Amino acid sequence: MAHRSHLFSLKMFHALREVLRESPYRLNTLSKDLMAGISVGIIAIPLAMALAIASGVAPQYGLYTVIIAGFLIALTGGSRYSVSGPTAAFVVILYPIVQQYGLAGLLMASILAGFMLIAMALLRLGRYIEYIPESVTLGFTGGIAVVIATLQLKDFMGLNIVDMPEHFTGKIMALAASAPDFYLWSLIVGSVTLAVMLIWPRFKTPIPPHLPAVIIGSLIAMLANQQGLNVATIGSTFSFTLSDGTSGVGIPSVLPDFQWPWLRTQPGESALVFSWPLMQDLLAAAFAIAMLGAIESLLCAVVLDGMTGKKHSANSELLGQGIGNIIAPFFGGITATAAIARSAANLKSGAKTPIASMIHAIVVLVALISLSGILAYLPMASMAALLMMVAWNMSEAPKALHLLRTAPRSDICVFLVCFSLTVLFDMVIAITAGIVLASLLFMKEIAEMTIIRDISKNNKLVDVDVPGGWIVFKINGPLFFAAADRIFGELSLLCGAQQGIVLYLDGVSVLDSGGVAALNKFVDKCAFTDTQLYLADFQYQPLKTLAKAGFRPDKKACVVYPTLSEALIALSMIEEPKIKVPNIELSKI
Repeated sequence: MAHRSHLFSLKMFHALREVLRESPYRLNTLSKDLMAGISVGIIAIPLAMALAIASGVAPQYGLYTVIIAGFLIALTGGSRYSVSGPTAAFVVILYPIVQQYGLAGLLMASILAGFMLIAMALLRLGRYIEYIPESVTLGFTGGIAVVIATLQLKDFMGLNIVDMPEHFTGKIMALAASAPDFYLWSLIVGSVTLAVMLIWPRFKTPIPPHLPAVIIGSLIAMLANQQGLNVATIGSTFSFTLSDGTSGVGIPSVLPDFQWPWLRTQPGESALVFSWPLMQDLLAAAFAIAMLGAIESLLCAVVLDGMTGKKHSANSELLGQGIGNIIAPFFGGITATAAIARSAANLKSGAKTPIASMIHAIVVLVALISLSGILAYLPMASMAALLMMVAWNMSEAPKALHLLRTAPRSDICVFLVCFSLTVLFDMVIAITAGIVLASLLFMKEIAEMTIIRDISKNNKLVDVDVPGGWIVFKINGPLFFAAADRIFGELSLLCGAQQGIVLYLDGVSVLDSGGVAALNKFVDKCAFTDTQLYLADFQYQPLKTLAKAGFRPDKKACVVYPTLSEALIALSMIEEPKIKVPNIELSKI
């Protein structure tokens, strides 16, 4: 219990407090955190930019997210190795918001999601991540991966599609219509970037593959552009205008500034008016962001726990995620959550405390200020290739294929439903339908495990001669609503033909209100048909449930015995009605 109370405690700065309580923070620890932070910061720069672009906003907003949210979540959260920032999973939610409401709508939805995450933390909902089946998570992450990869084909192939359709089928049709007009040099840059990322791991160097891949892709794009071949880059695609009227291309080399989220816009967008109807319109999107943020961050923390043997605080992590997502939008940061790939890289780079994640945010800040001119040369095709690799990794295709080959039919059904709904509609519908379907199939399987057996002639259990007209049954399994109606329905068919029935209930571990209702109907049916009913050997939970429900057996028609032996003694003396065997008084439980 001490472990579970730690796991689901709620404290701000939980992870930082824990590591500092374990041992003093020494220079050796700082050096390891510093090296890990620098390594992950370098990894995060192109990823944050690519994910911002995929979400429909300018690349600097991805960097702002890492700088503000990445620092705050590490400082206040409950997982000591998690690294937070923009993640690929959010793309399918954020892109439609930007299309409809612009950057301002996205920032406001992120703030609402932040408050929802804090509410989840205060309600101690962190533990419920355990109840999401793997078939659901694999289904929606696989679906998200397909959508992300599909969105990248436009820049990867250099297609001229002005407005990407909202629905997946429309996207496929638009891509198919434009595919013959692909731009060869964009395709070459993207393909080389992708090839380097696939080949680089074979060299077994500590340098992550996407860094040389992006560098090589950028060099090819620079040479092509010098020849007038016009390969799209961040500098040629994005522009900015600062509050003082200064304008430029690419990424502004200035610190993220404070601004009301509903007033922050991109070129071609209009500011929003803060109002209650607008907040209502954004609630559904905010809920989707909060749910996915909670799932992603806690799954990441669980993975890190498995790699280190340490334990995170689920509710404290939700609290930190909420704080980061509330504050970051005021400085231009979009939605953030823990990223499994970057967090694993952080751990493998030698991180010891959450300070490594905070250092990674500072590294990105330094890059924003000093390297914005260089970052403008990054080609859009390389960014697309980078996200295609991210999509492949997040899809966990080998694990999904293993599930399809080896899992029960019900799990396969849930996976396919979640995958299809994520691709064709959206993630919220997919997760909701997946969890509901998984729950129904699970209840069906559990209900089918509840069985009833005639043990009247089982000498090991029944050591007396059962009188004519009497049957002894043993029920095994939970008597909840899905099973109880079937079990007592079968027994009801015997009532008219039997003088009496003994139910041995030692194998019934759970009884719910549906089970109580079905039992009451059966007792009434026995009374109506003058069939004597003995109930024997209830476990504690069913007894407690019956007592709470006010179950009062009729001593003439229904008698409750503490053990099967006492019920059988009464059964053996059925011809001697003057001898009474005491029954359990449920009201005294």
